[in-house]
Amino acid sequence: MKRFRRHGHESQRDKHKQDLYQFNKTVEHGFPHQPSALGFSPSLQLLAIGTRLGAIKLYGTPGVEFMGLHDENAAVTQVHFLPKQVEMVTLLDDNSLHMWTLRAHNGISELLEIGRFTLSGPPGAPPSVTRVTAVLAHSSGELLLLGTEGGHVFVVEVPGFRELEENNISVENVQNRIPEDYVGRRNLECVEALHENPLNPRQVLIGYSRGLMVLWDLDRQRPIQHFLGTQQLESVWWMEDGVNILSSHSDGSYCQWTVTGEDPQTEPENQEMPYGAFPCKAISKIIQVPSKQGPPFLIFSGGMPRASYGDRHCISVIHSKTHEALDFTSRIIDFFVIREGENHRGEPSALVVLVEEELVVVDLQSEGWPVIQTPYLVPLHCSAITCSHHVSSIPLKLWERVQAAGALQNTHYSRKPWPIIGGQNLAPDPPQRDLLLTGHEDGTVRFWDASGVCLYPMYKLSTAGVFLTDADPNDNMNQGSEGEWPPFRKVGCFDPYSDDPRLGIQKIHLCKYSGYLTVAGTAGQILIMELNDEAAEQMVEATVVDLLHGQEGFRWKGQARLDVREEPVLFPPGFQPFALVQCQPPAVVTAIALHSEWKLVAFGTSHGFGFYDYHQKNNIMVKCTLNPSDQMAMEGPLSRVKSIKKSLRQSFRRIRRSRVSMRKHHTTNAAKLQEINARLEAEALQEMELAPVQRKIEARSSDDSFTGLVRTLYFADTFVSDSSHSTPSLWAGTNGGAVFAYVLRVPSLERRAEDPVVAHAAKEIQLMHRAPVVGLVVLDGKGAPLPEPLEVAHDLSRSPEMHGSHHLLVVSEEQFKLFTLPKVSSKSKLKLTAVDGSRVRRVGVAWFGSRTDEQLESSLVVLTNQGELHVISLPSIKMMVHYPCIRREDVSGIASCVFTKYGQGFYLMSPSEFERFSLSTRWVVEPRCLVEAPLQMRLKNPSSPVHRDQPDGVPTEHRNFKKESEGYGEIQCAFSRSV
Repeated sequence: MKRFRRHGHESQRDKHKQDLYQFNKTVEHGFPHQPSALGFSPSLQLLAIGTRLGAIKLYGTPGVEFMGLHDENAAVTQVHFLPKQVEMVTLLDDNSLHMWTLRAHNGISELLEIGRFTLSGPPGAPPSVTRVTAVLAHSSGELLLLGTEGGHVFVVEVPGFRELEENNISVENVQNRIPEDYVGRRNLECVEALHENPLNPRQVLIGYSRGLMVLWDLDRQRPIQHFLGTQQLESVWWMEDGVNILSSHSDGSYCQWTVTGEDPQTEPENQEMPYGAFPCKAISKIIQVPSKQGPPFLIFSGGMPRASYGDRHCISVIHSKTHEALDFTSRIIDFFVIREGENHRGEPSALVVLVEEELVVVDLQSEGWPVIQTPYLVPLHCSAITCSHHVSSIPLKLWERVQAAGALQNTHYSRKPWPIIGGQNLAPDPPQRDLLLTGHEDGTVRFWDASGVCLYPMYKLSTAGVFLTDADPNDNMNQGSEGEWPPFRKVGCFDPYSDDPRLGIQKIHLCKYSGYLTVAGTAGQILIMELNDEAAEQMVEATVVDLLHGQEGFRWKGQARLDVREEPVLFPPGFQPFALVQCQPPAVVTAIALHSEWKLVAFGTSHGFGFYDYHQKNNIMVKCTLNPSDQMAMEGPLSRVKSIKKSLRQSFRRIRRSRVSMRKHHTTNAAKLQEINARLEAEALQEMELAPVQRKIEARSSDDSFTGLVRTLYFADTFVSDSSHSTPSLWAGTNGGAVFAYVLRVPSLERRAEDPVVAHAAKEIQLMHRAPVVGLVVLDGKGAPLPEPLEVAHDLSRSPEMHGSHHLLVVSEEQFKLFTLPKVSSKSKLKLTAVDGSRVRRVGVAWFGSRTDEQLESSLVVLTNQGELHVISLPSIKMMVHYPCIRREDVSGIASCVFTKYGQGFYLMSPSEFERFSLSTRWVVEPRCLVEAPLQMRLKNPSSPVHRDQPDGVPTEHRNFKKESEGYGEIQCAFSRSV
């Protein structure tokens, strides 16, 4: 007999879904991947960064962020704001120009592309005639001057992109006015620079690559003066007096020229080679900013002696008797200086430098020129990210203690406020305090404030001090010694090198109620830490745990374990280790669980699992899960990867240490190393756990590799032995589809220090299809997940329902199966793979609620190998909604995903960026910001106080890059993209 669903019931269910679930990609945290261009608007106080992937990102005061994407997907080569307006022009490497504007809608600004333009030359002309190499946004806000590879300068009216052919400056007009012997040697080559006279906007300086500079009168259409340079030109700078001009050159020199009206000027007034007479690298950019406190600031990039320091990435700052060569670990993209005052013509306050891997802001007004800590654009990948852990609703006391420990680490930063303050952040204050912890390849754990739009650094923990590693304590390759020339000073925090890959952090678990932290690493090390407000010197004793537990015939072929320091170590305030568990064999730790109420830590590797009593500091139990036929587990799941990475690091280290002079970073090698690391780790992950997509669930052989690898560990107070008495228990799931349950006897609080914790095996489940178990959850008598340890004690959760049946939910890669407890009989299941060929990669429990109802519902949030998100109801385990999120080809992004307790998530969209998303209608963190036009523009256009009318020119669709299927409402501050 057919059953017909009632239409009213379905409508009510659909409305319920709409009230609870909505998918949004909300904001991108971190540093833009592959930046290629930098721009700054002094009037708007906005910073713009373009990338090689065609993205454009704007930043103002913390919380003010806009993001857009060019349709062409070509690299952004230049970014220019129109002076004192809300328009911006971008130049792409396909030679197209694009006009963007910030337009207010319902009180919120949107970043819109409103026009595009490509220069067209005469019929039959070579492409070089119109290929743009230099752009000048004229101070009138109505003109763009475009210098080209062929030496011509085109004048274009904006924002309509209308070419003013009668005002164009041809290379023939310029050549006719200069001596024949100067022209005869070779052509003028491309236009390298365009600069406006700071005192007379109708005069512009045209700099040609060959070395010639021409002062041009825009009104009279003729040259005023020629400056006959002989070295290849890199950049020009017109000083504020309107009389003196600086030019920088390919031989590492810079020259000063004077505007006298005498034509031509064959020799500069002054020529300097800052770093000696030996061959030097080009000075790619030079600026000079006046100061009332003394001589002007002279700032330039490059110019280093080619033989000794040609691989350094430096910006030199010279002021009075102070001279520093700021040394960066990655290639310099561009820089500018922020100045004080309403007209931004006052004292220089900060130097902003965009390099390939980070943004560095230097305080030019404080002694020693310290760095200002950035509230956004922080390089998450200063060391490669290896794992992540999110903790929601941090108690205020713990938050303040972590904040205080971090403040003690940041005393070297400037106390000046962040100097880029454009726009208004209209987003409401975060409803709770959230932490995102990231583990890194160098053994550090970084704590980030993930409560709002800005991912702000709070505290850094290093585990390297516990161990004896390959690191050389004197291997400080970037700091200059006293009296050294050039006077190097290391700036920035990006460092792609890890001296010992065994330090890499693989798993993190923080208990927000007790302040206990557990971190586990690549070489089988598990550190248990507690938060201390004072520095402490102490020994860290290691407990070695043999996970093979007497198994015969196995020989470990992987890495050696880390050696622990035998002397007391001084730990700064913050999280300090007091116990260490060392697994043998020292394989990668694949799972951990912390129960701070019982003071137990469980850990697992590819060989088995165990758990440790950190109160009495002894190991309780070990279970070997190794399959006798699984020899690959004895070689280490990442042994091939790690050996290649180690040899690469050793090679680079030998190269660096062989230098006679200061040891140097070479960021080209660093970038290659990081790329190789990421690729090899992704390959290893695929070999270890990623199976091909299949339409039908097929039984797996017990001989498959890594069947004993422990994927998940879970503590629960539930009914294991009988239905009348609950007991503490530990559950473990493996790669071979096995689930092990152990009953624990935890002494009472009064006897906890004397009596041992006792464990004995209680249950064992073997899934029929042997699919890897990726998650375990116990549901109470009302079908709700058990609360976190100490959550009930802190009155932040109701006590679990102990009347009625408890259920165990086993999440494998292929299905969700519900078992009754304590009998462990199957009750219901939901097959995932059989429906659409997907496999579960990430799973978490989340709470959802509507905007109008305080009631919360628990659900299971799942990410598959197809990059799709699923929400599954509890305890009925029915599919509620699903959304596409990550490209299926993005294996690293899928593997990096972490869920929050309230229906949000993070994944790495590139090595340096987290994409944040939300599945909840109630909890959404996204930018809400407003940028108003400068006062001068509003007075000029009183009928349009916030934005200009739409320009004429090439029509283009208004694109605000609202993410598909997101329903932002009025917020368009992010765009849909997977890198």
